[in-house]
Amino acid sequence: MINNIISTFYQNADHIKAPQMSAYMKNKFPFLGIQKPKRQQLAKEFIKEAKKKKAVDWDIVSMLWDLPEREFQYLAVDYLVALKDYIKAEDIERIEKLITTKSWWDTVDAIASVIVGQMCKSNPELIENHIMHWAEGSNIWLARTAILFQLKYKENTDINLLSRIIRENSEQKEFFIAKAIGWVLREYSKTNKEWVREFIENNALQPLSIREGSKYI
Repeated sequence: MINNIISTFYQNADHIKAPQMSAYMKNKFPFLGIQKPKRQQLAKEFIKEAKKKKAVDWDIVSMLWDLPEREFQYLAVDYLVALKDYIKAEDIERIEKLITTKSWWDTVDAIASVIVGQMCKSNPELIENHIMHWAEGSNIWLARTAILFQLKYKENTDINLLSRIIRENSEQKEFFIAKAIGWVLREYSKTNKEWVREFIENNALQPLSIREGSKYI
């Protein structure tokens, strides 16, 4: 199954679109040139069959992550998203490796908001054992994940935890951290506008975080 989808992706490579897609990602990764709609169409049966197994095959994830073209990392993330309910607490180190390997926002954000978000809902002990260490550490992608893992929680957002993580990172001028803080505040303002307004007013945040976080208030 895995060899078939890899072959299918290579057979559908577009050598005109590939350099354009790579340039959009700052030339950090080579691309096959398969845009998202076509990629999802090509992977439809692969994902369908994977969901039937109701278990993550980490060898598949590793194989896809090791391939050079970026579409294979996207496919690995799509595979994990499809099987997110079957990712176990003890898989957190595997997830951390994905976040810190071939790191860029295009994979990290989905891992953070969907996969880590679901893992922490099912296994709240991961928050103190791992997420807070990520929030307090020097790796910007782990810190960004800690900021964003509650992105889709809406009314279930733990505002004390969110405050703690943001404050831990609010002095950082790193673009991807400041942007993540603004993003999570903007998203939560759809649920609790007053809290976000007061938080922005009462905390020292980077201008980018304030600008992004204030968009809906």
